Amino acid sequence: MKNYKNSLIILSLFALLSCKEAKKDIEVSANELHDAMQKLTDVIVHDIFSPPVASRIYAYPSIAAYEILALNDSTYRSLAGQLRGFESIPAPAIEIDHDVAAVDAFLLLGKALIFSENRIEEYRQNWHQHVLDRGLSKKILNNSMEYAQKVHDHIMAWADKDNYKQTRTFQKYTITDDPAKWQPTPPGYMEAIEPHWNKIRPFVIDSATQFVPTPPTDFDMAEDSPFYQEVMQVYEVVKGLDEEEKEIASFWDCNPYVMNVHGHVMFATKKITPGGHWIGITKIACYKTNADLAKSAQAYTLASIALADAFISCWDEKYRSNLIRPETVINKYLDEEWLPFLQTPPFPEYTSGHSVISGAAGVALTSIFGEPFHFVDSTEVRYGLPPREFDSFTDASDEAAISRLYGGIHYMPAIENGVTQGRALGRFVVENINMTGDKRNEDQVSSTE
Repeated sequence: MKNYKNSLIILSLFALLSCKEAKKDIEVSANELHDAMQKLTDVIVHDIFSPPVASRIYAYPSIAAYEILALNDSTYRSLAGQLRGFESIPAPAIEIDHDVAAVDAFLLLGKALIFSENRIEEYRQNWHQHVLDRGLSKKILNNSMEYAQKVHDHIMAWADKDNYKQTRTFQKYTITDDPAKWQPTPPGYMEAIEPHWNKIRPFVIDSATQFVPTPPTDFDMAEDSPFYQEVMQVYEVVKGLDEEEKEIASFWDCNPYVMNVHGHVMFATKKITPGGHWIGITKIACYKTNADLAKSAQAYTLASIALADAFISCWDEKYRSNLIRPETVINKYLDEEWLPFLQTPPFPEYTSGHSVISGAAGVALTSIFGEPFHFVDSTEVRYGLPPREFDSFTDASDEAAISRLYGGIHYMPAIENGVTQGRALGRFVVENINMTGDKRNEDQVSSTE
């Protein structure tokens, strides 16, 4: 009888240990979200998404990951009710690993928003095997995947109402004979990109018109006119660029549409988008501060929301003012042989997209990581460019803005007023999103003004 009881105890302990093994959790580090984000960036570059569309692709997966992590961490608050039209994600009804589910939901949303779905899915399957090899039970993985799919469905239903699909069918930009209005530029003479982006539902700002900048200088090629002086500034600056200015222009180029022409052959060089560059800076900030998974998700989410709303605001002004690019003006009125240092992107000039989105992203990241914040920006190394150092996100955004003058693709008002527009928008985003419930550091926010 005693042996029988001992056997029952041993069997019970064995069953208990087996049960604990079946529920075994693993540590999911921030690196796994960073790697997933890098994979998404790589696919965005491969598929050649426009900068505005890329900003949308970054935002929804980031929100999905953040919302799942916030459910399991009282330090963070849900964005439900804080983002336009966004309702709480469903709570899990089964036992899951929230960290695994967050990364998986990120990958599912990313896959849904790009063209090369197989590239994300292959990465996702390999990552599933990786977490299994590290000890996560098959049951918990399956539960986490099932929940991630539910969150994907919830957020995609929300995303489907942002008017993106409808804008795919809207009328294309119409070229006019007005000498002040944008025209396609060489060498590709591509049609205008996303002329209806102001119809996309914003995430935080009231509307696309909330941060309308000061109007651009009136077109006037009389030699004593302010506009003529702005044109001449671009013309002379590009002719006199030094090596440092060329390096700055190239570092912040971020043009996914660069066309190379050799004889009768034309091919594209694939590059990261401006928003993608700031997502890269976000990753660098997370690494520098040893941010954990939830903190990294918070940073990506706030940065991507600021970027997305900044593109909506900027593109609203671009197609309202519809200003002609320096290259077109200079070639027609001053020097038909002149070329900008960078290839002119295919959309109107005012305001500078880099200035607006960099200003907004810089404010968002400063609100999380503070200022000063020295970092080495190695984002462009994988695209063949050396890293650059900055003492703050404000410094980086200032350099991104002035790089467009060095590139020969913007007049100064587009740069200066774009910075003002972007930083005002960034402050609004930061002040109207509460992700932690803590009192905001007003000094950090105001320091970016």
